[in-house]
Amino acid sequence: MVLTLSYRLFFLVFMVLGIPGVAMAMSGGGGEHLDLTSSWVGYTSLILFVVAYGFVMAEEYTHMRKSKPVLLAAGLIWGIIGWIYVNHGFTDVASTAVRHNILEYAELFLFLLVAMTYINAMEERLVFETLRVKLVCAGFSYRKIFWITGLLAFFISPVADNLTTALLMCAVVMAIGKDNAKFISLACINIVVAANAGGAFSPFGDITTLMVWQKGIVDFWTFFHLFIPSVVNWLVPAVIMVFAVPNVMPATCEVNMKMKRGAVVVMFLFLMTIATAVCFHNFLHLPPMMGMMTGLAYLKIYGFYLKKTHKAKRGAASYDPDKAEEELGQTVPFDVFKNIARAEWDTLMFFYGVILCVGGLGFIGYLAMVSQVMYVEWGATSANIMVGVLSAIVDNIPVMFAVLSMNPDMSTGQWLLVTLTAGVGGSLLSIGSAAGVALMGQARGMYTFAGHLKWTPVIALGYAASIAVHFLVNSRLFDKIPL
Repeated sequence: MVLTLSYRLFFLVFMVLGIPGVAMAMSGGGGEHLDLTSSWVGYTSLILFVVAYGFVMAEEYTHMRKSKPVLLAAGLIWGIIGWIYVNHGFTDVASTAVRHNILEYAELFLFLLVAMTYINAMEERLVFETLRVKLVCAGFSYRKIFWITGLLAFFISPVADNLTTALLMCAVVMAIGKDNAKFISLACINIVVAANAGGAFSPFGDITTLMVWQKGIVDFWTFFHLFIPSVVNWLVPAVIMVFAVPNVMPATCEVNMKMKRGAVVVMFLFLMTIATAVCFHNFLHLPPMMGMMTGLAYLKIYGFYLKKTHKAKRGAASYDPDKAEEELGQTVPFDVFKNIARAEWDTLMFFYGVILCVGGLGFIGYLAMVSQVMYVEWGATSANIMVGVLSAIVDNIPVMFAVLSMNPDMSTGQWLLVTLTAGVGGSLLSIGSAAGVALMGQARGMYTFAGHLKWTPVIALGYAASIAVHFLVNSRLFDKIPL
């Protein structure tokens, strides 16, 4: 499977070599820009990217973290470009272009670092674990759990990332379903589809929507026009799949879990941080990451308060082992830097490698060639639908960054369409999104690639229906050109 995916990616990238036309720079450079698309530099850069991404897709089998190959490829690609430009006497052109890519990455990095820190803080305060235990012990039937976990995945992923959401809901399904492989498989498929669909209508729900928002192409509130299409994308396959879920009533259990001290305040501060980022972007026209970094100060100051006051909670009463976890939250000080350290650093480094790799290929001129074929010859609608299909095979982050680098002249409706398809297209295959890959590991042997593939036609029906609904309910946006 990995070799097949690598071959498809290799073929897709090299397809541009036969495309006629002049390659133009995706960043500044004017007359100093060199056309390297038909040179050894361009071919070598393409090979480096394809090989690196082949290792990324084979991560499950090689156990090599995905950031390592793309970091190396990014350095080699830009090293080759810089060497060629220096030899031609253009000492600042490549430097200016790579600094532009690094600035884009820095904004994304700081934004995600704060979001990950808050998610880790809520996890440390037992917010997610408490929710999981309450669901497990509620005594719902398998079909009710199917709907509840899907609904929660849909509405949690717009705030938290779809990976964290999917892992949380899968833990619930695994605890309730135990050895019922059929229920776990169907519930995991439902969770993946719901988490990806929920992230598509929120600027915070997915990396791709965040990239579009930070680029300033679509404003914050316009994303919510995708709410109804996202609901359709999840509900269509869910309504069909639920009839295959066993209608069994699992045993109930006693709830014995409470959130740690300050958990509710941390959740409130996270919402305030999101509000700050929105206000900075919408009213002050500053990058959203500045609002997020300001919100990080909220958490750090509150963490200081928790640290200074935790000693007052140390009781002299006798130790009760049944309340050990609850007391731990009162006696162990909150450390915000531990939550920062627990961020997904491999993912953050992977984003750096992807952005620099795709930025290098764009600087060489390949993205302009692909843009000519997809958005001029095919048309925006066909191109944007194909982006969703590609995101089921290749990670949606490089695909979306490539589209943003191409910056095709499209209406707001078309930008929302590509945001929708890039977000939900990964649901077509279990390997198409981080949520699907993670759940294959968490529910190993019960949620598999083949099990997901069996329901791909139904998921594709939801994919097509969501696109049709988007055209229907947001038709006026297809005549509106973004600022």
